[in-house]
Amino acid sequence: MVEKANGGWRMCVDYTDLNKACPKDCYSLPEIDKKIDSLAPYRWKCFLDCYKGYHQVQMKLEDEDKTAFRTDLGIFCYTKMPFGLKNAGATYQRLMDKTFAGDIGKHIEVYIDDLVVKSPEEDQMLKDIEKTFNSLRGVNMKLNPAKCSFGMEEGKFLGFIVTNGGFKVNPEKVQAIERMPSPRNIKEMQRLAGRLAALNRFLSNHAAKSYPFISTLRNCVKKQEFRWTPEAETAFQQMKACLIELPTLTAPFEKEPLVLYLSSSDRAVGSVLLVDRNGIQTPIYYVSRVLTDPETRYSTMEKLVLALLHASRRLRRYFTGHVITVLTNFHIGTILQKPETSGRLAKWAIELGGNLDALHRRGIK
Repeated sequence: MVEKANGGWRMCVDYTDLNKACPKDCYSLPEIDKKIDSLAPYRWKCFLDCYKGYHQVQMKLEDEDKTAFRTDLGIFCYTKMPFGLKNAGATYQRLMDKTFAGDIGKHIEVYIDDLVVKSPEEDQMLKDIEKTFNSLRGVNMKLNPAKCSFGMEEGKFLGFIVTNGGFKVNPEKVQAIERMPSPRNIKEMQRLAGRLAALNRFLSNHAAKSYPFISTLRNCVKKQEFRWTPEAETAFQQMKACLIELPTLTAPFEKEPLVLYLSSSDRAVGSVLLVDRNGIQTPIYYVSRVLTDPETRYSTMEKLVLALLHASRRLRRYFTGHVITVLTNFHIGTILQKPETSGRLAKWAIELGGNLDALHRRGIK
């Protein structure tokens, strides 16, 4: 398909049939949260972007004809890897991992075509940049100067604003939600849910706050069944108010003790993971989820344990690398350690295990 855009012509090739015929490349992409956390301790950062992305990867000669497409001028094929192929992302990530095999995690972080050089001191930054350029030159990889910035203390990476010691939400994502009118159909509601999902790490009790309007998607098989209720409108406006001042999150140091608070309501459970430094608690991650219909009938204790279980699954990397103190108004530690505990609590206690220390939180005066 060829269409006119921005004063020029844009061509789109449909690779649906080719992607169905190709086996899936299971090479995994890096964990975004881990990449973001690793940048927090470093003051100086250089944000690099590869030129034309996938088009720098050479296609195998025997595979070029598989990308063939027809135009009025004849039949053409790609000699460089085009966008739209099922395994393009995995192929590019494998190339970058091999290029920076000994440097990733030390002075550079890579996610597909986005690179960040991280350095504690300015002198070291210059050496790291030189080493990065030599590695890129070794595989004939070019950068886009218009999208590169050097010697920055704050910058954008993978949808986050990375600062010295923490990271903030991207203002563009917040503004996109603030400018949205109230959803009028299923498609607009799904667009709102997707935009909020990108911010849920920063939102306290996101599931409980968004439930009144997220629940409008339930049992909506046809467009005519969508109904925007007054309760949904109220919750939507309250959510916009919450987006005005989202917290700045931080990343824990290696093996640093962490604190976890739990909460539960009739329709959702949530938790927040924090780090206590010099008597100041700074959030690391907010986690929440909506309860299913059977789970809404759980006791308060069971809901809190379910919140703890969900947090342990969602934040597995933190739970395995740190000692976590769980603070609640209930004696969760005693309940989970009882030998006579049976049923779902016993199963959850076995799964939880590990570096957990449950303490009873005293009343706040």
